[in-house]
Formats: sequence, C-alpha cells, structure tokens
Amino acid sequence: MYGLEGIEEYNNQGALLGIEGLEGEELLGALRRMNPIKRQRTINKLAQPPAQSRGSRAEMEKHFGELPANIKEALVKGELRLADTMIYSIKPVSSKTIKMFETQDDKEIGLRNISNAKLPKNQALLVSGIVILAGTSADASKDKIVATDFKGLENFPAVINGEFNLKSNKKQIVPETSCGVFKTLNYHLVPVGYYKLANPRLITDDVLIELTIELGSTDGIPANTYVYTGLHGTITTP
Repeated sequence: MYGLEGIEEYNNQGALLGIEGLEGEELLGALRRMNPIKRQRTINKLAQPPAQSRGSRAEMEKHFGELPANIKEALVKGELRLADTMIYSIKPVSSKTIKMFETQDDKEIGLRNISNAKLPKNQALLVSGIVILAGTSADASKDKIVATDFKGLENFPAVINGEFNLKSNKKQIVPETSCGVFKTLNYHLVPVGYYKLANPRLITDDVLIELTIELGSTDGIPANTYVYTGLHGTITTP
C-alpha cells in the first residue's frame, strides 16, 4: 500500500555501544575495559563514518535513550535491528465510537498484525505517521472485508468530520484531533490518508495501544463500512 524505506541498520554507533558522550580519558578507560577483540571491533566501528539516516529511522535515533534496557542491549548484541513497518487494524463502523486496537483482538492476516493491542515482546515502535482509510465491503465475511478497496476519507463525510486520538499506556500521543487531517487526495507528495506526526512518539511492548475514532453521526455511512488504521514508523525486530 505504501512504499516504505528499505531496511537498514541503526547507525548511531556511540549510543549502541554505550559510549556516546564519552571523551578523552573516559573513552580510553571504556576501551581498556573491553576484551581485545571487542576493543578492536569498537574502534573499527567508530572509525567508520555512519550513513545519514532518513525518515522515521532518523527520528528513532533521537529517541534511543527512551528504549527499555533489554531492547538496547539486544540492539548492541545484534540480536535486534531496526526496520520500517506499518502496524495496522481494520474495524467496522458499527457505532459512533470505533476502537481500532482492543485487548480481545487476535493477529489475523488482512485484519490486523498485532494481538491484544500490544506489540510483540522485545519490539518498540517509533510512530512517525498515521494512516486512516475507509471502504465499504460487499458483505461482513472476512474474505470480502480483506478484499475491500480502502480509499481516502473524502468519500465518507461523517468519518472525516469525526475526531481521533492515540494513546499508549493511557498517555496521550495525539489528543482529540479532527479526522480532517487525513484529507490528502490533493497533496501529491503525501500518501492518501497519511498524517505525519510533528512529534513522533515511542510505544514499547508492554503497554496498550489505543486509537479511537469518535463520530458525531453515522448518517450516510453505508452498511458494511470498515476503517483501516495504520501506525507507520520504525520498529525493533529480530
């Protein structure tokens, strides 16, 4: 659906190696405490000029200090790396309140790619942008729902005139905001239905993800209408 950036490795070597900000004697002391092999590898890495990060990966680097200790350690050891992703969920417009991620949800291809409204263990997501689209399915069967042609909200006035909010662990990432921000059909440099966050935020694996859409009315919304929501950004992955 969207052309995401290719997978690259995290390039802030100092932060990954736990020596970011060290200078002079402190840096020399940290290097002396390493075994000879690790010391040489560290020197080699520090001597290599890192490639310039772009997009959500560059944003993730700015939030590296907020990552849980176990995830930082796994990145240092090479057990985890960074990749672009889209965490998504599809839900029916069956009431004025649409909860896109719920604790009773199961991962199911075509409907959502996380279970229980939480990220898998050892995953942390830097939310760079949000996608909301809508479409009308032929019926309420799974085959028809996942085959629905999801389009911009411009075709669903009652949805685009509603509001949405995003929370993580009950903390606001995006407060109540007009769904009008997803009107992007005339913005040719932005994917359809994509809203770029000015302040990207980190979501870790031990907290609930809550994205709720509130409608003032369901008037004019056809039966079997569904909403697609995606959280786009950079994630830690094996």
